[in-house]
Amino acid sequence: KPEDFETAFLGFKVIGVKGLNITLPHKEKALKLSDLADEHAQSIGAANTLKFEEGRVYAYNTDWIGFLKSVGELLPDLKGKKVLVLGAGGSSRAVLYALRKEGSKVFLWNRTKEKALSLCKEFDCSFVEKPEEVLREVELVVNTTSVGLRDEDPPLFDYSKLEPHHRLMDIIYRETPLLKAGKEKGCLVKDGLDMLLYQGIESFRIWTSLEVPYHVVKGAVVEYLHGYLRA
Repeated sequence: KPEDFETAFLGFKVIGVKGLNITLPHKEKALKLSDLADEHAQSIGAANTLKFEEGRVYAYNTDWIGFLKSVGELLPDLKGKKVLVLGAGGSSRAVLYALRKEGSKVFLWNRTKEKALSLCKEFDCSFVEKPEEVLREVELVVNTTSVGLRDEDPPLFDYSKLEPHHRLMDIIYRETPLLKAGKEKGCLVKDGLDMLLYQGIESFRIWTSLEVPYHVVKGAVVEYLHGYLRA
């Protein structure tokens, strides 16, 4: 629970944990509780990777690296490309940071307008009242919300408006209704599993100074998931 995170954080320091991956909704709190943070975590305003060393906690963000490596398979060159980002949570911050570094023209939509406007000021992007306002002109759509975890979730926008030129990325680790609708329209689509793997590989390097090949990690995860589904 969010209210218990600080207690857990301090407990990990005491018992000698060497490293942690942090997930929602604790990424912003993790950054605030850490002793030092790298430039990326500071700029993003959230940490997903913690390293415990000599009594101090170092905060990093590897989500943005995971996103860039994963989305590169959909759209290798992001410079100057128009991108629609859906959502204004902790994961959105890393995506917006990565897109800004790559020189993309970013539009941001969120159901809570005030939160989106705040992020637009921070990451130099443009707020839209409805995704459909810019859908035809963007090349890439990135969903950073939790909508799609369940098939019965209401759609983020009218998916019938998708066109074959769209590339769709969803950070959820499954084929969501958004991605299914995109495939039916002839769009290139990608779920969030590779983003998870790439950020994890970078986190592992931070903790151990060891480089792990992507195919090794992907193979282990696929084998685990097959076993889990059979159980």
